[in-house]
Amino acid sequence: MKITGYRELFTQHEWHRPVGDVNGVSVGTRTDVHVLILTTDEGYEGISIGPSSRGDLARVFPAIEGEDPRSVTALYDRMLAYVFKTGHTGSVFASIGAIDDALWDLKAKMAGEPLWRMLGGRTRFVPGYASGLEFGLADEEVHALYQRFADAGFAQAKLKGGRNVDDDVRRLRLVRDVLTANSAQPAMMFDANESWHRSQAVRHIQRIEAEVDLTWIEEPVRRWDAHGLAEVRRSVKTGVATGENLTGLEQYRPLFDADAVDVVQFNSGWGTTNALRVAVVAHAHDLPVSPIGFTPIIAHAASTMPNHLTTEVQDLGQPIGVHIDQEIADGGIVLGNAPGAGITIDEALIEQLPVGQGWATPAGPHVRPERAGLRMVPGDPGDTTWLGA
Repeated sequence: MKITGYRELFTQHEWHRPVGDVNGVSVGTRTDVHVLILTTDEGYEGISIGPSSRGDLARVFPAIEGEDPRSVTALYDRMLAYVFKTGHTGSVFASIGAIDDALWDLKAKMAGEPLWRMLGGRTRFVPGYASGLEFGLADEEVHALYQRFADAGFAQAKLKGGRNVDDDVRRLRLVRDVLTANSAQPAMMFDANESWHRSQAVRHIQRIEAEVDLTWIEEPVRRWDAHGLAEVRRSVKTGVATGENLTGLEQYRPLFDADAVDVVQFNSGWGTTNALRVAVVAHAHDLPVSPIGFTPIIAHAASTMPNHLTTEVQDLGQPIGVHIDQEIADGGIVLGNAPGAGITIDEALIEQLPVGQGWATPAGPHVRPERAGLRMVPGDPGDTTWLGA
């Protein structure tokens, strides 16, 4: 059997709300979703879905063209080696991850088994936490959103924030109160999305900790600042979680060397092989792992990890024209028994979709507010609330 080609589709996910974080909020309520279909000379096809990734597949695909698709982990390393000189970071790593997921789907289909079973999983249930990307919503909308998560059995939740501590505390309490329907002590997480420097992080977290019991603080400083993450970790009570934006196993080494992390994260879009390898390295350091992002294939890998803690669940729905054989229930993901990753697609429907607006706000911790279409709101000294201009 040989890999013969691929085709790409771009569908959309309808969130029914703007989504985003302190660095920017989507325009509209739909974002692009990339669909990759690998083809073989024997008619088998492997499918992966994930964040939009245009342009880099053509650069990576020659590394696997004509190869036997069953050699999944060897092909993953072959792709990394193929782009070694010019680097595998950013969207290139996302393309490698998309191909990797499609290969795992293909291999499990050929074996006639669900991917979680082929990878060695014992149970179909993967515990999760609610993460609504709700930064752009008003309080009443946040309440309604997390009520839907609570109705699906969730007792763990993560909120976005980092600009105004009073707003952050109020919203954390709001969501905590909603989730008490399922637990007397819901697990509450908070994500600053790399928007602070070290002293800001410590000050902001300590003020939150005085009011709310946090399970972890996520990405309090830049992803590469291992010493800063270690300093934050020593200065606060809550655990420090990070890793979702690291593109390569080698990038975790400074975090471990600096004793800078309590919960090791990896981006779901970086592929199954990367996830399995990060989990093994974290396990060797007696640390738990938690996948980040909206890529449902990763739940299959999570089911096999002895140090898996909880998986991010960003929405209760599925992308347009995509059916995934899994259910969001009982506070987690219930994997199905369909062969492979359980993904089927309606290509005709997807091809009729207009181009989505996607993540159109050009913001980030290095972007000045006025360039991101934002203005400062006068208030108390140190108040850094941002609103749309």
